[in-house]
Amino acid sequence: MINAQILPTPIGELSVLTRDEVLVAAGFTADPKEMYVRLSPALQAEGLDVVDDLGPVAQAVRAYFDGDLEALDAIAVEQPGTPTRKRLHQVLREVRPGTTVSYAELAVRAGLPRTAARAAGSACAQNLIAPFVPCHRVLPTTGGFGGYYYGVPVKEWLLAHESSKH
Repeated sequence: MINAQILPTPIGELSVLTRDEVLVAAGFTADPKEMYVRLSPALQAEGLDVVDDLGPVAQAVRAYFDGDLEALDAIAVEQPGTPTRKRLHQVLREVRPGTTVSYAELAVRAGLPRTAARAAGSACAQNLIAPFVPCHRVLPTTGGFGGYYYGVPVKEWLLAHESSKH
């Protein structure tokens, strides 16, 4: 069974979905079904149950928004993808709060050639576990904020929240 909880945050509701206490999806939406339908068919087959408290995951979200910017790092995550995508997602989790990287730099940190910046962008676009896999910390080398699945204002808010605490 996939368990979900909807948590209030300063930038809107965050739906978090777990399976066996491992986070499988998270996103800035008040409807966990929006995240659930992005899961693999195998996970969707397990069903969805909205619960009152996911314990450590909910505590980590509250702590993060209260200023403990590393609280999300302690939560185990799992999402589908090729070995390259999984490596990029792991390296994303190593980008510290209050800092940013370019797509090209993310690719280099993952041991991929600089030309793999497109793969880094794709990994961010397909990320199912925001902000635990912090794709908001990746900015284009051309300037600006680039895109963000939940909207650029959310990305800007997260970056400002993290930089104000460092």
